[in-house]
Amino acid sequence: MTVQTEILTLIKQAKTIIIHRHQRPDPDAIGSQLGMADLIKTNFPDKRVLAPGKQYHGFDWLGQMDEVTEADYQDALVLVLDTANQPRIDGEFYQAGKTLVKIDHHPNDDSFGDPQWVDVDASSTSEMIYQWYATCGADLTMTPNAARLLYAGIVGDTGRFLYDATKPSTMRAAAALMEAGADATAVNRIEDTITMPVARLSAYVYEHLTQLDSGAAYVILTNDLMDSFAIGDASTAGVVPLPGRIDTVECWAIFVQQKEGDFRIRLRSKGPSINGVAKHHGGGGHPLASGAKAQNQQEIEAVVRELDQVASQDKKEV
Repeated sequence: MTVQTEILTLIKQAKTIIIHRHQRPDPDAIGSQLGMADLIKTNFPDKRVLAPGKQYHGFDWLGQMDEVTEADYQDALVLVLDTANQPRIDGEFYQAGKTLVKIDHHPNDDSFGDPQWVDVDASSTSEMIYQWYATCGADLTMTPNAARLLYAGIVGDTGRFLYDATKPSTMRAAAALMEAGADATAVNRIEDTITMPVARLSAYVYEHLTQLDSGAAYVILTNDLMDSFAIGDASTAGVVPLPGRIDTVECWAIFVQQKEGDFRIRLRSKGPSINGVAKHHGGGGHPLASGAKAQNQQEIEAVVRELDQVASQDKKEV
């Protein structure tokens, strides 16, 4: 029995299925979570399916989260999607169910759940959910809404198919989801649209980006700055890819100050592996896309030095 069919068996046996994703979600986190929920609800209407997590206005177009209590987890099958580390799971009762399953495409640094299905070669967890459907779906139905959600997740995590994670299998999955009813043009347009405050912040990022001789670059977005743009942390996702459009930038960090005073770090790269830097600072992720935290200016400077070293070493190896 493959892990995909084992997960299908567990779904068939369970009366309640609760699907979690990570905090501060992106389109893949919500797309895979709600896409899986739609697949289960459609094909097993007798099941009770819940998708908990904080509701973000910017993702209302994908769907609505469910309210849950600890009592809901009694004898429940709990699926945790797109979440590498347990501290990042959005929801406090995920361990209260009968069975815990991990489905993820990040490096398995925090091994939890039984069974676990981790595929670091997948572009996204949304692509994995499509592959689960394709593997087990001889008798399953894919609705246009589920296809839309999974396509949105794939588009989000591949940067509209710009990133190295995009493989032929990714494009085949996207095509199949379009054939199943996903409106690719509509999803692409929504994910490419930014607000005027984000547009102004984008100009600030380009104007104030610091680039080092190694090809490493960074910008710091403080609380005062964010307040001046009338923008919150969730909206900064729109500026994360911007430094990568500059031909001389090879890897970069966006430092976003949190209300508590520390900084969320978004690390990206066009070549040098940057997830080692993330791990040094309480984070992790993919070689070309990771996240971490910096407690203060001193740690920001340490991250910049490490990013500079990574970029310099990569130049030497070319």
